Amino acid sequence: MSKLLQDILEYNRVFVEEKKYEPYLTSKFPDKKFVILTCMDTRLIELLPASMNIKNGDVKMIKAAGGVVSTPFGGIMRSLIVAIYELGADEVFVIGHYDCGMSHLNPEATKQKFIERGIKEETIKTLEYSGLHLERWLRGFDDVAESVKNSVNTIKHHPLVPDIPVHGLIIDPATGKLDVVSAE
Repeated sequence: MSKLLQDILEYNRVFVEEKKYEPYLTSKFPDKKFVILTCMDTRLIELLPASMNIKNGDVKMIKAAGGVVSTPFGGIMRSLIVAIYELGADEVFVIGHYDCGMSHLNPEATKQKFIERGIKEETIKTLEYSGLHLERWLRGFDDVAESVKNSVNTIKHHPLVPDIPVHGLIIDPATGKLDVVSAE
C-alpha cells in the first residue's frame, strides 16, 4: 500500500469516527435541479462551486478532461442523460475554462509519454490497428469557446435529451469570472 493511500485512509478513519461528514449529508437528487459538465482541472474543485453559489447537494457535477462531450454515445453523455431522467436535472451547464490543459494537447507527445512510462510500442500499434485512432482520441481543442459550443450542440441535438435549456460558459480559473458562450 502506498504512503499516500495510507495517509488518506488514516485521515478518513478519523473523519468518520468524529462524524465530520455530517455537514455534507444530502440526498442524491440535485436541489437546484441542474447538472454541470466541466473540466477535471484542480483549480476548479472549490472555485467553480464557490463562483456559482453551489453547495453540497445542489447539483450533479460531471468532470472530464476538457469538459468535452467527445462522442454522443459515450460515458459523459450517458451521465448527463442519467442526471436528467433519473436524478431530476432540468438544465445543463457546460463550463469550460481558460488555460485548459486540453487546449493544444499534442497527441504525439502524449504517446511518447506512454512509452516513457512503460507502455510498449507494440501495444500502441495494436490499439491503432484495432481501430483506435489515438491521434483523434487524444486530441484536445484549439479554442475553448468553440469546444464548449460543440459540446452544447451535441447535448442539445442528442436524440435522448428532452427540450431543456443547455448553457455554455467559460470560467476564469484565477478569478472565477464566468463568461457566457451560449445561453437559453
